[in-house]
Amino acid sequence: MPILIAILVAVGGAILWWARSNPRDALSVADDAITIARNAPRKIAFRRQTKGHPVDGIDDPTLAIIALGEAFIELEDLPTREDRQRLHVLVRQMWRMTEEDAEEAEALARWLVGQCGSPSSAIDRIGRRLAKIDDGTAWSELQPLLASLGEDGLSEGQSSAFDELHQRLTRSDKR
Repeated sequence: MPILIAILVAVGGAILWWARSNPRDALSVADDAITIARNAPRKIAFRRQTKGHPVDGIDDPTLAIIALGEAFIELEDLPTREDRQRLHVLVRQMWRMTEEDAEEAEALARWLVGQCGSPSSAIDRIGRRLAKIDDGTAWSELQPLLASLGEDGLSEGQSSAFDELHQRLTRSDKR
């Protein structure tokens, strides 16, 4: 027991020493840990609900649209801070979300895109799911989001994804 206490004190001392010498890094690590802990129950709920792929558990068109926006900015290159900030502002404006709700939705959207393996497969899979749960307004909400995200010009991959989503979501005989 004394050895265990000594080990815990040593580890605690090392963490305290590191946090005092690197306060910005410590705050960033603590913020990331809190975000992960806050979103963990949702991730587990997705897997438990569907017993399949997490995207199949999406039942909110808004979350699917935000995830498609996240995949859209990741299509050609790693998104810049400006791309992520533009998406954040658009999410808050379009759905009148609070700062915290928007950050949470975006974190969940990034996780869903990551679960698909690549942005192009995420657009395909999430687009199919959105077509299934669509109430007829998905394209009218998705189109301005994607247009605003690509206002600096669309890459070839983004342009083809835009066209594919347009065809999928405006078809009258949705699958």
